[in-house]
Amino acid sequence: MAHTSRIRQIGWLLILSMCGALFLALTFKVNAVKSDVRLLERQIIASERSKLMLETEFQTRASQMQLAAWNQVEFGYSAPRADQYVEHERQLAVLGTPRGLDAPQPIRVAKADTTPSENEGLFEDWLGDDEQGAETIALAAAHVDEPAQRFANSLAQRLSRPAAASVAMAEVGR
Repeated sequence: MAHTSRIRQIGWLLILSMCGALFLALTFKVNAVKSDVRLLERQIIASERSKLMLETEFQTRASQMQLAAWNQVEFGYSAPRADQYVEHERQLAVLGTPRGLDAPQPIRVAKADTTPSENEGLFEDWLGDDEQGAETIALAAAHVDEPAQRFANSLAQRLSRPAAASVAMAEVGR
């Protein structure tokens, strides 16, 4: 019996060592497959990023072509040509010729409204102490034709008159 028991022990030891070797081989195989999967996942992510970049590039180029079509058809824009650049100051001076007889009036700059508002008393405390500042404000206000400005018919008439507050502040600043 000792002999059979010894053979059984050796058999179990061989079976156990074979199972350990198979387990070790299976572990290496699983890790190799996992590493291949990770590598493929990285390649998939890189391909998706490349695809996204190419889609963005395609959309950008498509919108550039659309913008170029709009520029040609609707807006009439085109890239500057070499003959459109001035070479020296004299060519630039020729461009500044005076307006012709049929030329439209230049666009006027908008000015502040002279009607009393809540903000006109903002610097009143500082300007009230200075007698010269008070006289300057009074003179500036006298120059403005208030009834004509109140009944101005067009925006151009209202914008062409200087604002009393801005004139007064400019005079005080001097």
